[in-house]
Amino acid sequence: MKHTFTLRGALVGTCMALAASSASAQELRGWNIHVEDYPVSIAMESFAAEIAERTGGELTAKTFHNGVLGSQPDAIEQIRLGVLDFGEFSLGPMGTSIPETNVVSLPFIFPSIPAMYEMMDGEVGDAIGAGMIERGIVPLGWYDAGARSFYNSVRPINTPADVEGLKIRVMNNDLFVSMVESMDGNATPMAFAEVYQSIQTGVVDGAENNPPSYESTSHFEVAKYYSLTEHLIIPECLCMSKVAWDKLTPEQQTIVMEAGRNSANLQRELWQAREAASMEIVQAGGTTVNTIEDKGPFQDAMAPVYDKFLSDNPDLADLVNLIRDAS
Repeated sequence: MKHTFTLRGALVGTCMALAASSASAQELRGWNIHVEDYPVSIAMESFAAEIAERTGGELTAKTFHNGVLGSQPDAIEQIRLGVLDFGEFSLGPMGTSIPETNVVSLPFIFPSIPAMYEMMDGEVGDAIGAGMIERGIVPLGWYDAGARSFYNSVRPINTPADVEGLKIRVMNNDLFVSMVESMDGNATPMAFAEVYQSIQTGVVDGAENNPPSYESTSHFEVAKYYSLTEHLIIPECLCMSKVAWDKLTPEQQTIVMEAGRNSANLQRELWQAREAASMEIVQAGGTTVNTIEDKGPFQDAMAPVYDKFLSDNPDLADLVNLIRDAS
């Protein structure tokens, strides 16, 4: 009888321990718009694996890829409200709710990708991050989305004058419309899915994007001139809901932040490799690629864009100047 009692007690104790472990375990739900083999997606899976390993399974993360949890604007709002726990977003669409993120959508604000890394990992990233935290989003790591450059079916672009008269598709953002118009081009906002046919039929002459997007959409088949203006370098963010962040222990917060930074370093390496592969593909496909050694004339042409932005957002002047002074 004594043996039976001991065994029963052991079983009860085991069940209670399992229940306590299950109750303390937490799974974070994450949003991602990209397919599973994309650099962003691989880095997010690495982030999830690291936090699970370092917390002994007390904290896990599941990323839902391919935008299955909704659109990017909706997901950003759900992160702020704590409906979603983490996600990976371009800073561009955050501008409507977080003004500080609008600054990185200014043309030529970053002189190069390496400069963007250095600034976002330092004081500039801290300043933008502070604005994000105030509005419910905690940045964990700054991802690379490359540099956007112009491509078209008419001619290479070497100076701002070469943009004159070209019909260029842009994202639906007044900053990007003004950017093209400042060089006397005709800016045409439209859905990205419509670009290939629109170039093919002459509705627009071209568009602008990073090399993987130019290549993976086959836009290089209908727009054979790719000019490396690198006019927009808009970083992306692996970030967490402050609601979810505040539920973590200090030790878990440290692990999550370090895992986010490690994932950003991985994503940057994967992105650079993907960019190089895309450039090889488009050049093998007959694209004429031209590098622009002196971007000064393009930067000078953006003066009206900056003037209007700073007039509309005087409280962001210090942040703009911080980036300019660091360039």
